[in-house]
Amino acid sequence: MRDYAVYDVFTDTPYGGNQLAIIPDGTGLTDTQMQTIAREFNFSETTFVLPPEDPNHTARIRIFTPNRELPFAGHPTIGTAVMLAEMGHGPDMVLELGVGPLPATAAAGQASFVTEVPLERKGKPAPELVARAIGCTAENIVEQPEIASLGGDFVYAQLDSRDTLSALTPNTDAMREGTQLFPGTHDFAVYAWVEDPDGTIHARMFAPLDGIPEDPATGSAAAPLAALLCEDRDAPQNLIIHQGYDMGRPSQIELQAEPGKVTVAGSAVRMMSGQLIR
Repeated sequence: MRDYAVYDVFTDTPYGGNQLAIIPDGTGLTDTQMQTIAREFNFSETTFVLPPEDPNHTARIRIFTPNRELPFAGHPTIGTAVMLAEMGHGPDMVLELGVGPLPATAAAGQASFVTEVPLERKGKPAPELVARAIGCTAENIVEQPEIASLGGDFVYAQLDSRDTLSALTPNTDAMREGTQLFPGTHDFAVYAWVEDPDGTIHARMFAPLDGIPEDPATGSAAAPLAALLCEDRDAPQNLIIHQGYDMGRPSQIELQAEPGKVTVAGSAVRMMSGQLIR
């Protein structure tokens, strides 16, 4: 038998945020077994905690969607850091991920991590294609969409209104077309967003070809958005991103971005624990 825990991440309220399954001791599991367990939970991600390769670090973390392993993802990093703090680690940690070591801090149900992975700008898909992929018109997209990454590739589309954002419905055929044109670590995962006059950002993320029809909170997509805005606006950014509200799982992601560095912060609530019997 093997212990597991389930957390709601990027929320301090039970039954909100993004669900995360964690296997606190993944020692001895094969890649196939990890993928099978992630598929059984069927959350957007499941993490497996392993001994660090560098004994000065806290832990090695492997992250799986129902379909594949990811080198990096935000809410799994936040949720796993909170769990490690509850196990007696921290508050300062270094977590080994597929993108390299990440400094993190966690205590009292809150965590943050810092990524200094260079921002990659990987392409500019046609607005008409992105619009078909998320179920709006090209006129609803106010800037040229762009694919960017801090370890995971996302298509960023700024929209004209909160009403447009709420009405989106993904089209998997268009996303398959986008995947063929722009292959990457995700299969044309689209991060659609709107900015209020006060700077608050509302976002939705669709990755149905990766087994995630919609994600309630996506730190690995929020971080590149903060880096993009920092670069494009030539100024540090302090952002709060609201995501998951259209799914009934409200989440809040806090970000600070400066050139070459993004800090992601949020809360996590332990919801379940138990044992896998097979």
